[in-house]
Amino acid sequence: MGQHQGQVAGTALVVRAADAEEVPLPRSGAFRLLADGGAAGVNRLRLGAGSAGAPQHFHTRSTELFYVLGGVADFLLGTEPVRVTEGGLVLVPPGLTHAFGPAPGEGAELLVVLTPGVERFGYFRTLGRIQHGLAGFEELLPHQDRYDVHFPGA
Repeated sequence: MGQHQGQVAGTALVVRAADAEEVPLPRSGAFRLLADGGAAGVNRLRLGAGSAGAPQHFHTRSTELFYVLGGVADFLLGTEPVRVTEGGLVLVPPGLTHAFGPAPGEGAELLVVLTPGVERFGYFRTLGRIQHGLAGFEELLPHQDRYDVHFPGA
């Protein structure tokens, strides 16, 4: 899909709320896909209480930024557990293994920015299918380089 439908190189990207694709997740969660590739990949992630979140992974080419819009999120940064509340920010450099999800009994809403951007909308769509039991996790494994999401030991 590229950066986003309608974006022309050298111009600003504007994504109106009505134009953002939403990928539903269990427990009232969802990915709102905002920008794909280019200078930054951006999504808004809502995780309901009891959601699994993201397993340990790392990126080789991109830095990942998480801004907590609401709720409480738990991160594992390398081996260090960190809890971040609304208004907090986490910046993960390339190569650092990390995982995240809502704190127990809490929900979390995150603005997630990957820079430079990697085309990952397909990855999020696949995650949605996996979360709903329509695909297996192994479907992502052959695409780790393409999406710059690498799972240790996989």
